[in-house]
Amino acid sequence: MNNMYFTEEHHLFRKSLQDFLQKEVVPHVEKWEKTGTIDRFIWRKFGDMGFFGINYPEAYGGLNLDLFYTVILLEELQKINSGGFAAAIWAHVYLAMTHINAEGDETIKQNYLVPSITGDKIGCLCITEPFGGSDVAGMRTTAVKNGDHYIMNGSKTFITNGVYSDYLIVTAKTNPELGNKGLSIFLLDRDMDGVSATKLNKLGWRASDTGEIAFSDVKVPVGNLMGEEGKGFSYVMQHFALERLIMGINAHARAEFALEYALQYMSERQAFGKTIDKFQALRHTIADLYTDMEMCKEFNYSVAYRLNKGQYVVKEATMSKLRSTKMADEVIYQCLQFLGGYGYMEDYPMARLLRDSRLGPIGGGTSEILREILAKIIIDKKEYKPAT
Repeated sequence: MNNMYFTEEHHLFRKSLQDFLQKEVVPHVEKWEKTGTIDRFIWRKFGDMGFFGINYPEAYGGLNLDLFYTVILLEELQKINSGGFAAAIWAHVYLAMTHINAEGDETIKQNYLVPSITGDKIGCLCITEPFGGSDVAGMRTTAVKNGDHYIMNGSKTFITNGVYSDYLIVTAKTNPELGNKGLSIFLLDRDMDGVSATKLNKLGWRASDTGEIAFSDVKVPVGNLMGEEGKGFSYVMQHFALERLIMGINAHARAEFALEYALQYMSERQAFGKTIDKFQALRHTIADLYTDMEMCKEFNYSVAYRLNKGQYVVKEATMSKLRSTKMADEVIYQCLQFLGGYGYMEDYPMARLLRDSRLGPIGGGTSEILREILAKIIIDKKEYKPAT
C-alpha cells in the first residue's frame, strides 16, 4: 500500500472495513444480486459504523475525515464483486448527500443529512433524463413557482436508488428560457403526490435499484429549493469532479481485484504440465495490464490528494474517469480470457465483473462527452470554475 497517501490509521480503517464487509455484506450479495433489492438493515449497519459520515461535518454526526478514507471505502466496496451494491452506497453518500451538505439549508441538513449519515434515510440524485443523457443543460423537467410552492413536471432516468430511496435531489428548470442559467435544484420526499418510479432491468449492477422517475404536478415547497434559484447547473458541474474521480477510483479498484483473482487462478490452473502463470504470453499480458492499472491508480491518488486540499480538479477528475474506466474494461475482459471457459460461467466472479464494469464509460458522463470536455479545456482553453 502506498504510504505517501495512507497513514497507519488509514490501514486500520481499511482492515476494519474489510472485516465488516466480509461479515455483514458478502453473505447477502448473491440474494441482492438476484432480487435487485438491498435489505434496509445493512444501511443502518453502515450508519452505525460511521461509514456514511466519513467526510461530513461532526455537527451532523459525521467524522470529518480526509478524502483518503473515502478512497478506501470505494476501493473495498469494489472488491466484494457487486458493482450494484457499491453503486447504491456511493450514490447515496457522494451524490445525494454531497448536494445536501453543500446546498441544503440548516433545516434540510437536520432533517435529511443527519438521518442519511445514520442510515435511516436513503437518497438519490436525479439529473439524467430520457431525452437528455449526458446533456444536463438540455433537460426538460420544469419547476414553476406558484405562491409558496413550485409545481414540478417531467421525468428522470437511470437513477441509482431511484425506486427504494426516501428522498430525491432533483434538478429542474425554473426559468426554461434561460437555458442552463435557469436550472435549479430541489429536495423531494418520496411520498409527495405525483412522484412515481419504475424499476429498470439492467445488464449489470443488478443489486442496485435503478429507476425511471416521473413528476406529475408535484407541489414542492419553496423551502425545498436548495441553494439559489438558477444556480443548479453550477452546483451540478461543481460536484461532477468528485463523481468522476469516484468512478475512476472504482475502476482501478475493480481492475486490481480482477487481476488479483486471475493471478490466484493462474497459479493453480495447470496445462501441459505446469501452472498457466508460467506461460510467457500470459505473463507478459499480465505485466501490461498490471502496469496500466497501477498508472491509473497512482494518478487517481494524486487527484484525490489535490481535491482533499481544496483544489478544483475538474480536468484531472475527467481524465481519471475517462482513462480508468477504459482500462478497467480492458483488464477485466482479458482476465476473463485467462479463466477460459470458467470465465464465462456465472459461478465465477469474472462474468459479473465484466457486466458491472461496462457501465463505467457510460454512467456519470459518457466517455465521448468527457473527451469533448477535455478538448475544450486543452484546445479551446476553456476554464471551468467552482460555483461557490
